[in-house]
Amino acid sequence: MSRVKLSISGLTTGQTSGSYTLILSEEQGKRKLPIVIGSFEAQAIAIEIEKIVPFRPMTHDLFLNFCKAFDIHIHEAVIYNLHEGVFHAKLICEQQGEIREIDARTSDAIALAVRFKCPIYTYAEIMDQAGVIFNDDPESESEELDYPEEPQDKPQVSKGDEITRMTLEQLHTRLEEAIRVEDYGKAARLRDEIQRRKK
Repeated sequence: MSRVKLSISGLTTGQTSGSYTLILSEEQGKRKLPIVIGSFEAQAIAIEIEKIVPFRPMTHDLFLNFCKAFDIHIHEAVIYNLHEGVFHAKLICEQQGEIREIDARTSDAIALAVRFKCPIYTYAEIMDQAGVIFNDDPESESEELDYPEEPQDKPQVSKGDEITRMTLEQLHTRLEEAIRVEDYGKAARLRDEIQRRKK
């Protein structure tokens, strides 16, 4: 079976509460592979792509550190099957020259692939079955990551005027606080505002 190399092109809010849609694009074509994932996995993927450093290691970071400690390398993540609407994935790993395949949820495989900086593949048959081509309206396909919402029992930062009224010093202080309490959605918005002002 011929393989198709994929890259992450988007992460958006899903149609059901607490779900997100991870959009993978084939590198040699126009098709996209949308995969519904949970908010925890969406957050794990988003913070690694955006290079937000957690105050303490998250689960996928712990796995990365564990593998490094025992000289285990992940070479690639492969989405190898689609059964009854569920994608199946595996990680191709190596330890001391021995190659092993480890079954994984697709969302976990992608979260680890971005940490190990390894390629993501699927098979042409899966792209033929589940790949879609979005229309050419640039507004319909945002490349920005849509971060998981903060839990309602946490103080929220307004997405509008409140952040824009803060001084740079206040933004940096709030960013440190957000990272310390592992509120990565808020951290991402604060970081974006800081970067916007530096332009």
